Amino acid sequence: MKSGMSSSGSVSLSSSSESTESDRSKDMRLSGEGTSSGVVTSGMPMEVVREVREDPPEELWSRLLNSWLNCTPVISKGVNGDIVSLERVSAVDRVCHGKEGSTEKFFYMYMCHFSQLHVRLPLDDFTMGVLRVLNVAPTQLHPNSWAYLQAFRILCKPRRPATWLSLISRPSISRLDAFSQSFKHFKDGYFKVIVKEGGKSHFMNADGSTKFPFSWTNNPSRYKDMGLEELSASEKEVVGMLLKFVDKLPTKGLVRVYNSVHPIIDIEGHMVQSGKKNLALFQSLRKEMAAKAKAAGKADVPNL
Repeated sequence: MKSGMSSSGSVSLSSSSESTESDRSKDMRLSGEGTSSGVVTSGMPMEVVREVREDPPEELWSRLLNSWLNCTPVISKGVNGDIVSLERVSAVDRVCHGKEGSTEKFFYMYMCHFSQLHVRLPLDDFTMGVLRVLNVAPTQLHPNSWAYLQAFRILCKPRRPATWLSLISRPSISRLDAFSQSFKHFKDGYFKVIVKEGGKSHFMNADGSTKFPFSWTNNPSRYKDMGLEELSASEKEVVGMLLKFVDKLPTKGLVRVYNSVHPIIDIEGHMVQSGKKNLALFQSLRKEMAAKAKAAGKADVPNL
């Protein structure tokens, strides 16, 4: 009797005239250990094949998405969660697809937008303005670019997109390093954001048009570098302040501040990592801005 282990761990048998009773006993014991149950026919153990139920990919993806949503904030604090419906994508959906005849207003978002970059819905006016100026959908903008956007927001909280565009379009004045040198696997995780009736004002204009491209576009804007003379007075102030920093600021660290209980302390900690000169300048600028805010009777002091 010759025996060989199958992939399931049970024993596969082939007959031989030289088999002994002890061989049969050994084979029967092994077969009983390798399978949850065995059937003996004419003294020979037979492998029992059990059918294992596998959930359809759509059901599995729905469970995974719900599990992910339970531990990842997607909606901004203080905003009604009923403004959108977050749904799994089908096997044929792709982030580059358009409405394809659907009557629903929806756009796609990557999971990394929320889990790593701390983006929240609804998008603010500045973020939607950048997407609108660039003429791209949220998933059409690379995650590293989203990280620049998020880091800039945590520093300056701007209201218009022009400044951010000028910061990333001119390497000579860049003050933010790359979030990741190689942002991997983000394309595999995305879902559909369907705008519900109660959320239309957050994503739609009064005339029914969208506040930013919901679908990928074939003609992203080819914007040109902006000189300081083209900026408004407030924009020049923001850019001038950032240009005072000598070393590049840590984009990844600044993005993490969105999840911080003590943002200013954490910003200072990240400034230390990028150079003591940056920390000293940041603290000096904070004191200067606090004095201006107090003189103007304002209680809130912006991060920068």
